[in-house]
Amino acid sequence: MSPQPHRCQPLFNPARVAAALWLLFTLTCAQAWAAAAESIHWHTRWDPALFAQAAHEHRLVLLDLHAVWCHWCHVMDEKTYGDRSVIALIDQRYLPVTIDADSDPALASRYGDWGWPATIVLAADGTEIVKRRGFISPEEMTSLLKAIIDDPSPGPSVDRSTRAPAAGGVHLSRARLAALRKTYDEAYDSKYGGWGSGQKFIDAPTMEYTLALVVDARDRLAERRARATLNANLALLDPVWGGVFQYSATPDWASPHYEKLLSFQADDLRLYSEAYARWSDPRYLQAALALRHYTNTFLKSPDGAFYVSQDADLSAEVTGHDYYRLDDAARRRLGTPRVDTHEYARENGWQIRALANLFDVTGDATALADAERTAEWVLTHRSLPHGGFRHDESDPGGPFLDDTLSMGQAFVALYRSSGERRWLAHARAATDYISAKFRDARGGYFAAPAPAGANGVFADPVRTVEQNAAVARLANMLYRYSADARYRESALHAVKFLGAAAESGELHADVLLADGELAKAPIHITVVGGKSDPEAQALHAAALKFPAGYLQVDWWDRAEGPLPNPEIRYPQLSRAAAFACTQNSCSNPVYEPAEIRPTVNAALYQ
Repeated sequence: MSPQPHRCQPLFNPARVAAALWLLFTLTCAQAWAAAAESIHWHTRWDPALFAQAAHEHRLVLLDLHAVWCHWCHVMDEKTYGDRSVIALIDQRYLPVTIDADSDPALASRYGDWGWPATIVLAADGTEIVKRRGFISPEEMTSLLKAIIDDPSPGPSVDRSTRAPAAGGVHLSRARLAALRKTYDEAYDSKYGGWGSGQKFIDAPTMEYTLALVVDARDRLAERRARATLNANLALLDPVWGGVFQYSATPDWASPHYEKLLSFQADDLRLYSEAYARWSDPRYLQAALALRHYTNTFLKSPDGAFYVSQDADLSAEVTGHDYYRLDDAARRRLGTPRVDTHEYARENGWQIRALANLFDVTGDATALADAERTAEWVLTHRSLPHGGFRHDESDPGGPFLDDTLSMGQAFVALYRSSGERRWLAHARAATDYISAKFRDARGGYFAAPAPAGANGVFADPVRTVEQNAAVARLANMLYRYSADARYRESALHAVKFLGAAAESGELHADVLLADGELAKAPIHITVVGGKSDPEAQALHAAALKFPAGYLQVDWWDRAEGPLPNPEIRYPQLSRAAAFACTQNSCSNPVYEPAEIRPTVNAALYQ
């Protein structure tokens, strides 16, 4: 049979084009559906309902605790949680929840020792099974998820805990104090400066304690350690935009991780300001001013509050390592790394305190005005009834101790800087709220109260050494300003929890600070004179410049009535004067601002 002749088809066949388009459409949809199926369906709320659902569905809870600014969190999102095997295993047996650590201070307090990203696996009853720190590769995660499915019993990682139990006493023993001091001394890096042999940054409580040793005992070793650390940390300041990078990954301070967190900006601003007041080193003033310039330029919102952080990287292709080598013009041509524009009460409290310290040291009225404006914003937008504060616009897991604690510290700083009694009233209200909402009958204060009907992991709210040391110091300072014995009791209640901190073997300079401050009165300078009197104003400005963290400054204008601490009496004089008191004695009236510092020093070191 002869072959049929070939028949040419028309160039355009509507039927075939329609079929091809339909095939392309269905393939595209299939690919989209496959992509959707191969992604993790994250829960975004950390609450008891999550565990009730896990129990109902016979699943484990996988917590991904990350931070917006965290480089390795982004890498893990892309590589690990984008891996098909990981997705399939999570879909098979896990209930995944992802939480921004900055958005939930209590959860961050519970798992902060595991860094970000932190990966926590829990049973439906809240039992912790695995706690892992940092980036986990897809292969490691696949093995981990399979192993937990095969044997969901707690592993060795959950035994690690740095949370101190309640000690039952209200004073730290000499043995515990000696152990804490030994850890502090041994942790100092004599080669590179700073404490610890790994990541390097200025740990604020450790630097505060070191500066306190300089003030209290003229400790020359402490002075060398403080200055070596402050000098080394200058390498972590961005020379173009200002602001301090989060830390150096190596002990020599030469390998910065390029995130810029408001918490680090505020701590460094406060500490470099105090260091400048003590040593008049222009590098410290320049550092403080560069930190303020950065936060005003990149983290300050139009309403006067401050944002949380700025990312390390511009993108996956342009990392901080390359980006921050560029000059200003080259950076701006590429764009700027993302800023987390949440306005949390906690972070704003830290910044208020830092700005107040900068004002104290420099007399820059704009710094105090900025601090007061931010405080007014927080009072307007984050206040809770009876003196407390929300973290954000809403607090599903709150209230959190950190927010009210931070604002209480800020208000005390504002009172010292301005002499305005309304700030002291706000500080007292905040501390009263802490006692009412966060107090643990066993000793200390919770990071957040347990929710109603809580069970499992929610039934045992976390308490941290760091927060309780800060509560003790805040309450003690209010006791000194007011003579109200309730605040002394609140401070000692925090110490009941701190008593066992030395047993952890970890560096806790904040406990040493709290113990030292509760044991003695602060340096106390009182200015007697009208708020409108130029001589009184000059004396007050000089009092604020005294280089000490544990410093109480009152300004008594007789037109305002008695001092907040009614136990203190001063004579009526014909002109403005200042009086300087230490633990054991008070000075004669001081009339010249230049005489305040030598008068206090004479009282301290007589």
